Amino acid sequence: MSYAGDVSPTEAWQGLAHDPKAMLIDVRTQPEWNFVGIPDLRGLGKKTGFICWQVYPQMQIDPDFVAKVEQLATGDKDVPLYFICRSGARSRSAAQALTAAGYSKCFNVAGGFEGDVDSHGHRGTINGWKASNLPWVQQ
Repeated sequence: MSYAGDVSPTEAWQGLAHDPKAMLIDVRTQPEWNFVGIPDLRGLGKKTGFICWQVYPQMQIDPDFVAKVEQLATGDKDVPLYFICRSGARSRSAAQALTAAGYSKCFNVAGGFEGDVDSHGHRGTINGWKASNLPWVQQ
């Protein structure tokens, strides 16, 4: 299924900075937001949208996910939506789901928030939001 495409975390930041309507939607779970950290868009005068793609702890896809994003986007199907998760897999599925629902500018943040695992088994050093030195905070 298609969507607008993958963008790097830096490209997402630039898109969010240059389009006042653009939104970042973090599709990870509540424990990930609490223990790993979240993107910090305060420097852009924006807030991150937090809508779980999969519901913890069962990890089933939230059947109301599209409706929740539609509510956040206030029905504007041309608003740029940037989806982010841990590594880019769940956010790709979310971008595809919203594209299927008629949204025209759904982007997956490739590498996600933490990125791929390095040779030591750690995330956050190779790629992703954290490794790109973009603003984030620990809750």
